[in-house]
Amino acid sequence: MNYIDNFIFAILLAVGVGFFIKNIKKLRRNIKLGKAVNRTDNADARLKNMLMIALGQSKMIKRPISGLLHIIVYVGFIIINIEVIEIIIDGLFGTHRVLSFLGAFYKILIGSFEILAFLVLVSVSIFWIRRMILKIPRFWNKEMKGFPKNDALYILYFEMVLMSLFLIMNAADVPFQQANAGNPISQFLVPIFENFNALTLFYIERTAWWLHIVGIFIFLNYLYYSKHLHILLAFPNTYFANLNPKGQLNNLESVTNEVKLMMDPNIDPFAAVPESAENTIPEKFGASDVTDLNWVQLMNAYTCTECGRCTSSCPANQTGKELSPRAIMMKTRDRLEEVGANIDKNGKFVDDGKQLLNDYISPEELWACTTCNACVEECPVNIDPLSIIIDMRRYLVMEQSAASQELNVMMTNIENNGAPWQYNQMDRLNWKDE
Repeated sequence: MNYIDNFIFAILLAVGVGFFIKNIKKLRRNIKLGKAVNRTDNADARLKNMLMIALGQSKMIKRPISGLLHIIVYVGFIIINIEVIEIIIDGLFGTHRVLSFLGAFYKILIGSFEILAFLVLVSVSIFWIRRMILKIPRFWNKEMKGFPKNDALYILYFEMVLMSLFLIMNAADVPFQQANAGNPISQFLVPIFENFNALTLFYIERTAWWLHIVGIFIFLNYLYYSKHLHILLAFPNTYFANLNPKGQLNNLESVTNEVKLMMDPNIDPFAAVPESAENTIPEKFGASDVTDLNWVQLMNAYTCTECGRCTSSCPANQTGKELSPRAIMMKTRDRLEEVGANIDKNGKFVDDGKQLLNDYISPEELWACTTCNACVEECPVNIDPLSIIIDMRRYLVMEQSAASQELNVMMTNIENNGAPWQYNQMDRLNWKDE
C-alpha cells in the first residue's frame, strides 16, 4: 500500500468517525430536551439489568428461534469488528495483516471470525426469509411501511455484503491461504479463484478490503438514522430503566403538593403564591409534546428496535383497536427528530404549530390502552411505551378535560357517590349481601 492509499484511508477514517461523533452529539442533545428524572438509585440492580438484558440478551430468548438468531448476529457483530482494529492499523501504516505476529492466537482469532461470519450470513438469510417470504405478521403492521420496512432490509443486506466481503478478502489473499492462518470457511471459496493470476487476485483482495472497511464506515453512520441505533443505546436504556414494579404509576409531584396545600388548614388560599413555590408549578400537567416527556422516555424512543414484540402482545391491538405500542415509540422518535431539525435550522426551537399529541399520536390510540404492561414486559431492551401513554392521557384529562366518555362517567360517579358505579352512597356496600 503506498502513501496515497494511506492518505485516502486516513481521510475516510477521519470523515467517518467525525460524522459519527457529530451525530452522537445531536442524539445526546435531542435526548436532553426531555425533563429531568433521577435514575441513579440502586446501582447494583441497574448494572444487573444491563448485563443480563443488554449484554446477555436474556429477554430475546423468550422467543427461541429469533432469539438464537439474534444472539448469533449480535455476537458476530461484536467479535468480528475486533478485526477492524487490524484493518485500521494496516490502512494507516501500509502494513498487511499486522497482527499476524500473534501466531497461533491470530489463527484462532481469524478462524473464529470466519465461522461467525458464516453463521451471521445464515442467520440474516433466515431473518430475510421470515420477513419477506413467511411474512411474520408483526413485521407487516401498518406502521411498518416505507422507510421502517426498508430499514430492516437495508441492515440485512449490509450484513450480508460485509460478511461476504470479509470472506472473499480472506479467500483471495494468497499468502494468507498458503499460511493456513485461520481460514476454515474462506478455504472453501479458494477454488473460485484458482484460474486467476496473482495480480488479479491481489486486486480482488484489495477491492474486497476497501469495500469492507468503507461499508463499515457507512454502516456506522447509518446507525443514527436506523432502528439499529439500539446496538449502542440498549446498554444505557436497560441501565436507566424504571425499576418500580410494573403497574406502579408515578405521582405527579405538582399535583401532590397542590393537594397538600388544599388540605393544610394553616394555608391562606387567597394569599399570593410565594416566589419559592412558583418554580414548582409546572407549565402543564402531563405531556402533549416530546419536550414534556422525560429524557429516559426520549432515549426509549431512540432505542426502539421496531421488532414488534410489544405490538404482537398488546391485547388492544389484537382486538383490532388503533393502538400499537411500537407505533407510539416510532412516532415519538419522528417528532423528536423533527424538533431537533427545527433547532438545527433556527438555533433554537421555533413553534411549528405541531405537537406529538394529535399530529402524531391520536387520543383514540391512547384510550385504547388497557395499561396491562404487556408491551413493557415483552420489550427485549426494557422500553416503556406505557409511560408515554399515561403522561399523554394525563394531559388530556387534566389540561383539556378530554377524557373518554366511560372515564368521565366513572369520575363523576366517584365524585358524587364515592364509587365508580351509579349507586347511592348508602348502597355502596350492598354487593356484599348478594
